[in-house]
Amino acid sequence: MKLAKVVVFAFLFLTSCSNNTPPAETPAPAAEPAAPAVDPLGTMNVPADNAVTPEKAALGKQLFFDTRLSKTGMMSCESCHFPDKGWADGKALSTRFDGTVNTRHTPTLINVGYYNQWYWDGRAATLEAQVTAAWRGQMGGDPDAVAMTLNGVEGYKTAFQNVFGGPATGANIAQAIATFVRTIKSQDSAWDRYEKGDKTAVSQEVIDGFDVFSNTEKANCTLCHLPPLYTDTLFHNIGVGYDKPMPDQGRGKILADAAKANNTENPEAAKLMGAFKTPSMRSVTEHAPYFHNGSGATLEQVVDFVLAGGTKNPNLDEKLQARQISAEDKAKLIAFIRALTPAPTPFEPPQIP
Repeated sequence: MKLAKVVVFAFLFLTSCSNNTPPAETPAPAAEPAAPAVDPLGTMNVPADNAVTPEKAALGKQLFFDTRLSKTGMMSCESCHFPDKGWADGKALSTRFDGTVNTRHTPTLINVGYYNQWYWDGRAATLEAQVTAAWRGQMGGDPDAVAMTLNGVEGYKTAFQNVFGGPATGANIAQAIATFVRTIKSQDSAWDRYEKGDKTAVSQEVIDGFDVFSNTEKANCTLCHLPPLYTDTLFHNIGVGYDKPMPDQGRGKILADAAKANNTENPEAAKLMGAFKTPSMRSVTEHAPYFHNGSGATLEQVVDFVLAGGTKNPNLDEKLQARQISAEDKAKLIAFIRALTPAPTPFEPPQIP
């Protein structure tokens, strides 16, 4: 089985002829306009009022690493999302600004610009809302107060004027950070190069591993881990945490609470109790541990858990079925998953004003 190749076109910009062109000169025929460029990872969710620009992303990068955004002056966004840890933190559970421990694992920021809801339970409707909520909750930041501080810093004052046409505000700080986060991508892996035609990019073991990954008679991972992102971006109960007395109810609780607040009912809430967003397999090797509670210590442990059919519970997703594959096929499967991680590239931290 082979993924369809994505054909990428380039924009063609045409300029008008000069008014000084002699009348007798016949202009060359205009080239046929090409179709808009296609993102190989799909359609990114970018709000109409927060277009991605290089200047805004550069400003967001500075803000992402700036500890002045936190209440204590000791935390930045990077405190939980390290570039060299797959844009996560390598911990099962991280600590907030006030020393309290989170109940969920820090998710990676890789490719999150392509999601439709954010957080493990999807409670944030936009990336900007997720940034603001984490800024307030995890870092204890006061957006308006931080904006006032940044407006007293000459480098930031100039940057916000250039990017937003005015001073820093809580809202446009979040917009800039979200723009930077949208630039954090995983693509051009060995498997991507193979799919584009470089048949030397991966080993036969990896090619066989894709068959194990996608074959309905084998692991059948593509039920939930769909290319090109290798996630369906949806929510599934696979039983993580159901070996504890009071498991986290995830997406179902979010929907139930929203229905209760609106004095309505949502039948999906009951179905999605204990459900969490499907993680992407792209660059998954870079940010162990795994699962929403950080209980999956290694990739191999996660594969074993899923192949065993998860932990039984009343809301276990019907797509998750125990699957018997050989040790050889499991090794091939893991080899394929590893081939979805691109070669590491140097990351240069920003100069903060």
